[in-house]
Amino acid sequence: MAYSKLLSPADILETAVRMLEGDGAEGISLRAIAATLGVKAPSLYRYFPQKEALELAVADEVLKAMAARLQIAAAVEDAESRFRQTAEAYLGFARDRFALYRFIMDRVTETHGSAVAKGLWNSLLEAASGVSGRPDDTAAALATWSFLHGYAVLEHSGAFGASGPKGALERGLTAFLMNFRLSPPASPKKCAGTAAAVTKRHKRRSNNQPR
Repeated sequence: MAYSKLLSPADILETAVRMLEGDGAEGISLRAIAATLGVKAPSLYRYFPQKEALELAVADEVLKAMAARLQIAAAVEDAESRFRQTAEAYLGFARDRFALYRFIMDRVTETHGSAVAKGLWNSLLEAASGVSGRPDDTAAALATWSFLHGYAVLEHSGAFGASGPKGALERGLTAFLMNFRLSPPASPKKCAGTAAAVTKRHKRRSNNQPR
């Protein structure tokens, strides 16, 4: 049986992600992936007719991996612990797999609106909202995302220097937590509803996590 008949989208994406981590986005092409898999490029066209389609599928795979890490980290009921662990998981993924992180950040507008991108965003939104007590606290979530993204990029670039950030991450997270708590609260009814909804979602996610 010819190898091309055994080829699947999962094979292609797994190879593409591996090449992305090794060679960067410039090393990804249908021709290069086909050569690595030992097939001709047309064998891939039935799954990904253009490079753009392949890149979006790769971005989706990376987003899934990052979202899974955040969901596992956030599977705690205490709001402050959830916020801190979500932030650490976000930065941990960026540190461990920065080539993949940069790849999805360069394609935010293309992946915006996808189910997996929404899931990743919801992890940040729930972490921030759980601390502030404000339903769907988009402002808090955006502030958190901006801080974490900036920190990840600066850290990877070496901008912190040989001495490192000197506790900047902890100080930043503490400042966010204090600010979120000091923000004008929502009505008691809304706060209770938000806390209950967030807790319910996290219990459901925890129950769905593989043991």
